[in-house]
Amino acid sequence: MKKLLKRILLAFGILFLVATAGFVIWASNPLGPGEAALSALQSGSGVTVTQARNYIAFQPASAEPATGFLFYPGGRVDYRSYAPALRAIAARGYTVVLAEMPLSLAVFRINAADAILPAFPEVKTWALGGHSLGGAMAARYTFTHPDAARGLVLWASFPASTDNMSEYHLEAVSIYGSEDSAVEGIEAARALLPYGTTFVRIAGGNHAQFGDYGAQPGDKPAQISAAEQQRQIVDATLAFLAELAQP
Repeated sequence: MKKLLKRILLAFGILFLVATAGFVIWASNPLGPGEAALSALQSGSGVTVTQARNYIAFQPASAEPATGFLFYPGGRVDYRSYAPALRAIAARGYTVVLAEMPLSLAVFRINAADAILPAFPEVKTWALGGHSLGGAMAARYTFTHPDAARGLVLWASFPASTDNMSEYHLEAVSIYGSEDSAVEGIEAARALLPYGTTFVRIAGGNHAQFGDYGAQPGDKPAQISAAEQQRQIVDATLAFLAELAQP
């Protein structure tokens, strides 16, 4: 009996190790970044790009903005893939910080904001947000740290059912594409977001075109170009940040 038990435990141990190894290999091969994203990581044209240990900061070269945007990347997407849109936002006068996540999964570093926000003491007003899983984890952080930020920005994302922020004094915007694979979840989670949340539907947009990382398994084809979708994402985010920056 003891020998049988040992064999069973050994078999389970081997299966666990194989499954863990498989997961690490899968997560260690994220999507992207594309050429546009890599180009956006270079300082110039009025934007200073700083690579730190666990984040990349995009800042206007000639100003110290009082409003900032901390962004959590989507799951199994190389975080640099979001550089084009985030750089464009910074060019309009905001500090934008892109968090790096272990194994490209924000679920493993939900509290990234704890270390990043204090690194920018000149920023007095923060919006937290992210794409897909990253947005959900930014929402989770906001739910558990209601005083950390004044705004929540969701790109093709929605909070978990446990994170009801409907009564929070928080500004929020939800930006998503009409062809997005997450549309049903976004619609179902409306009641979890604060009263007055702005919803921006990008006609023809899909899930993958929120970043520059190519096609994504399970995603619907976009009906507009990536450049046009990114333009609308940036414009909607800028409009939200401008409102948030008002006294």
